[in-house]
Amino acid sequence: MSDNKQRRVLVTGGNTGIGYFTALELVKQGDHVTLACRNLDKANSAAKKIRDTIADAAASGGADSGRQGTVDTAHLDLADLGSVRDFAESAPEKVDALINNAGVMMPAKRTETKDGFELQFGTNHLGHFALTGHLLPKLRAADNATVVTVSSVAHKQAPKLDFDDLQATKGYQPQRMYANSKLANLLFALELQRRLDSAGIPITSNAAHPGISETALYTSPDGLGSSKVASIGASIGLKFISQSARAGALPTLYALENGGPGSYTGPKALFESRGAPGPAKISAKAKDPALAEQLWVASEKLTGVVYDMS
Repeated sequence: MSDNKQRRVLVTGGNTGIGYFTALELVKQGDHVTLACRNLDKANSAAKKIRDTIADAAASGGADSGRQGTVDTAHLDLADLGSVRDFAESAPEKVDALINNAGVMMPAKRTETKDGFELQFGTNHLGHFALTGHLLPKLRAADNATVVTVSSVAHKQAPKLDFDDLQATKGYQPQRMYANSKLANLLFALELQRRLDSAGIPITSNAAHPGISETALYTSPDGLGSSKVASIGASIGLKFISQSARAGALPTLYALENGGPGSYTGPKALFESRGAPGPAKISAKAKDPALAEQLWVASEKLTGVVYDMS
């Protein structure tokens, strides 16, 4: 970040987990960060915690007061396209960075968004697809803006995007739909960069994944926490194989600052489950431009959001 410029950064789901620690580090380095969250009370509590953390560090001589940023909050429900549109309209006229971080993981039973989409695909992919499209003019108004979309190592487990049944109405499997949504995240990030390049628009789109990190996704009642057995099992397993949410935020931060156009960043150790961030492996399906094009067209039809690349 330039020493004389405070970036405007939007972080979806920044009230907890890797989103929270991503926001905290960006505020520490001088950015203005908006925590865009479904639960505004939790977002406000997280923003206060960030302010208090930075104030305590400054008081103890652990922070450069000249570099401190600011944080605010806004309501955003990615499972409601109306909320997505309203949030984008209220966003600053210039957005330097958008971090598509929020998500839901593996609810035991098939659940729908307000617009009738399967919850994981609708929130993780379609919500962010619509948000980025609505914000495109404001990203273009900034100098060399960046969009980081958070995917997952689970994208490699996605069997196939079934365009005849993207909403899993013919058979719902929690893990498959989560993997599909994360594959869609990566396909979207890479296809967005191809389209930006073709249009000559100086915006960077890339992706990151947090490895296996201990976050609220494993206990959220909207996701894995909807099954007590699965939630307890995941919590026990995480103690042995996961890294902290703070460490899980590092790939996102790396992607924002150093990832470059069309890159994919993740932890480098233990099969990309943990460790320092660096280039991550992309599955053959995620690299497929024809599949990405098909998903893009379907996403425009489902959301009604068409990207203006003129």
